[in-house]
Amino acid sequence: MSEELSKKEKMAIEPQQMAERPGEERRRDFGEVNLGLTEEQAVLEAMRCLQCKNPPCVSDCPVSVNIPAFIKLVSERKFIEAAQLIREDNSLPAITGRVCPQEKQCQSRCIRAKIDSPVAIGWLERFAADYLAQHLCDIGVCKGREQSENAVKVAVVGSGPAGLACAGELGRLGYRVTVFEAFHKAGGVLVYGIPEFRLPNDIVEREVHQLRAMGVTFETNVIVGRTVKIKELMEEEDFQAVFIANGAGLPSFMGIPGENLKGVYSANEYLTRSNLMGAYDRNADTPITSGHKVCVVGGGNTAMDAVRTSIRLGAEEGHLVYRRDRDQMPARAEEIHHAEQEGVILDMLTGPIEVLSDDDGWVCGLKCNKMQLGEPDASGRCKPEVIPGSEFVIECDQVIMAIGIRANPLLTAATPELNLNGRGYIETDDSGMTSIPGVFAGGDIVRGAATVILAMGDGKAAAAHIHNYLSSKK
Repeated sequence: MSEELSKKEKMAIEPQQMAERPGEERRRDFGEVNLGLTEEQAVLEAMRCLQCKNPPCVSDCPVSVNIPAFIKLVSERKFIEAAQLIREDNSLPAITGRVCPQEKQCQSRCIRAKIDSPVAIGWLERFAADYLAQHLCDIGVCKGREQSENAVKVAVVGSGPAGLACAGELGRLGYRVTVFEAFHKAGGVLVYGIPEFRLPNDIVEREVHQLRAMGVTFETNVIVGRTVKIKELMEEEDFQAVFIANGAGLPSFMGIPGENLKGVYSANEYLTRSNLMGAYDRNADTPITSGHKVCVVGGGNTAMDAVRTSIRLGAEEGHLVYRRDRDQMPARAEEIHHAEQEGVILDMLTGPIEVLSDDDGWVCGLKCNKMQLGEPDASGRCKPEVIPGSEFVIECDQVIMAIGIRANPLLTAATPELNLNGRGYIETDDSGMTSIPGVFAGGDIVRGAATVILAMGDGKAAAAHIHNYLSSKK
């Protein structure tokens, strides 16, 4: 057991490596890349934890998971107890264990990160969550408080990470929670934005099932702002509070010539049609063209998802076109590594200036400038500057823009009482409440594009504020 080991003995344990499928094998299918830790690996990795008295890792976890405590349970082979402890703070551990950027948050604060290699907190979280699902199935379902017919009703708009986290917390408190989802499947960006090779849909479905077992209701194919309005939910359907977590799904474009050509996609459309609508199937109702040579513009995780998807849809070449260098890419290092294993070509310090077309209006190339890095800009990163006379063309027949998203105005336009900032995002006070009493908001629709775990942190915090608000009204 870990408590029998001295600090010196813990320091001597080598970091464990998660197995992954070979790049050449996986580049033509959507099966998950990472295979997870074995039980023995998980125990050894957990034993590397020094069990700090004042653990800095917890302070950088947006949902405040008791990291040392669950890791200690793993080291003692109490895997079920570890998973149950995680779920007290994190309602979606199998998801965050796969897609949360732990290397920039909890693991970056691990004491061992300054010495050799941080404890693989994310891998251990994934292991515990998967173990619970594989060995106990529904026994691990979190139950909410007993709900009466008169239980207070709360509406959650959007079933992405912020919405699911809020719904889970409120369900535990005994509220009658209904989640409204615009698409036909619950999960929001977790199912339409993240490919199955990173986050299998059945993992998301498993977490949604947990919430249903707690008493949370899901209504799909409901566009709040069009199918039903916020005011109607509160005045006609008796919802006492609403949490808006519909994300920021409006794609951004560069504004360069040729972006309206045939064969140009936003990453949002491309990934949604592939992930959620089965566009990889030629017989699908919404098929998608498969390019032979694909250029994806951007350097974040969404860009990585898009270019890796293009390879799986049959592209002979997948180019990732980014105007800064590799060290400044916002994508996770693991995703960059996996992309290179799968044959993705990284065109760094490359700035697109025009999408070129053939005589029929189809994409035939991407005209670019070579870039160099100058002084830091407002983001703190070195500003890319054009190298004069460096124009060149990347031959391609498909271009996917993955340069960010903006607030979708559909809900906010239908709810003029909501105060917005200059970029169209919803403004909230310190409690997450909007300008409409009883209406709260969080996630990307408030903060702009962010990570899954930050959105979950917003959802968890909003649930506590909603509970306080409703309690004060009684």
